[in-house]
Amino acid sequence: MRNEAHGIGIVGAGQLARMTIQAASALGIDSVVLAAGPDDAATQLAGRVLVGSPRDSGQLWALAARSEVVTFDHEHVDLELLATLERAGVAVRPGPKTLALGVDKALMRSTLAAAGVAVPAHAVLEADPERAEARAVAFGQTYGWPVVLKATRGGYDGKGVWSAANPAQVAVRCRRAAEAGITMLVENHVDVDLELAVLVARRPNGELVVWPPVETTQVAGMCREVLLPGRVDADLGARARALAEQVAVAVGATGVLAIEMFAAAGSLLVNELAARPHNSGHWTMDGSLTSQFENHVRAIFDWPLGAAESVVPAVATVNVLGGADGSSPVTHLAAALAVEGAHVHLYGKSPAPGRKLGHVTVCGTDPTEVRDRAWRCAVALGTAVPAGLLVPGLAS
Repeated sequence: MRNEAHGIGIVGAGQLARMTIQAASALGIDSVVLAAGPDDAATQLAGRVLVGSPRDSGQLWALAARSEVVTFDHEHVDLELLATLERAGVAVRPGPKTLALGVDKALMRSTLAAAGVAVPAHAVLEADPERAEARAVAFGQTYGWPVVLKATRGGYDGKGVWSAANPAQVAVRCRRAAEAGITMLVENHVDVDLELAVLVARRPNGELVVWPPVETTQVAGMCREVLLPGRVDADLGARARALAEQVAVAVGATGVLAIEMFAAAGSLLVNELAARPHNSGHWTMDGSLTSQFENHVRAIFDWPLGAAESVVPAVATVNVLGGADGSSPVTHLAAALAVEGAHVHLYGKSPAPGRKLGHVTVCGTDPTEVRDRAWRCAVALGTAVPAGLLVPGLAS
């Protein structure tokens, strides 16, 4: 009979939890999730499902009681509760101190800057709207317009990020933030040459592996495609990998850490951290010797990590979004699977326009060809190519 506390406990039950469970299951590891609702994506695969809030102390203790190690699908957590679990001897990985950097952008910026990691110029704004406005306007006068205003907590997929072109727009945003109880930071607008991401997996004993850097394409704040190698040449890739390793060690990462970067004017700036598996690493499921999800499981159990090299020279991953007609991509699977080399990953989520429902990956030797086929597959599943994104093979 199995020990009830055997396996992995995941706070959150979205698509990241779902794919982590798939990797854990292949290693014979049981899973339990703390889901916001009974129909969340990972509930279909989890061995046990608890339904409740990740900020509910009782639910967290119930999850911990059924798990050897607790990990995360998202950052919408109570760090003090997690610290209480950790002090009681629960294996919480990543730990609250590392997870806090994904929760609080202001803390992330200050921690990285203190470690000598380049980040965009920034300032934390006061809660008072008039003082916040004054500081943000002064920042804009110093660093130039436009400026970028960000909620220090809770933003994702472009939410909680606003551009302000002048003092009047700053005033409006600061007033609205105060009304909503949102604290913000202000950053300079970076003229980005390209956006890239690097994933690191790190064990408690310090062993780590780094996946090859990838170029990411954001549209309206949401990642739409991930390309290996994209425009990341050998020199930029080597610098990005070294920077990612530096960041992982500096923040004491355990499990997968995603580091999103800007390449601008020959320099690399760290823009975001996510202390969990990440959309930019979905390509590893089909294009790497070890996926981000398997290495996350290995890392949080403090087991030897798998090699992170790519298995092919070129990989393209495209996110599948719900189409305007509200149809499920499952109904289009036959057409999508007819695309040569296409790997389709659907998340079991109810379709809705613009909702992230899955991703597709194509691997090969020619970057242009694999990108074209990945987009053909996504389009077959009902995903529209966003305006302004050129895919030559789909040009009319």
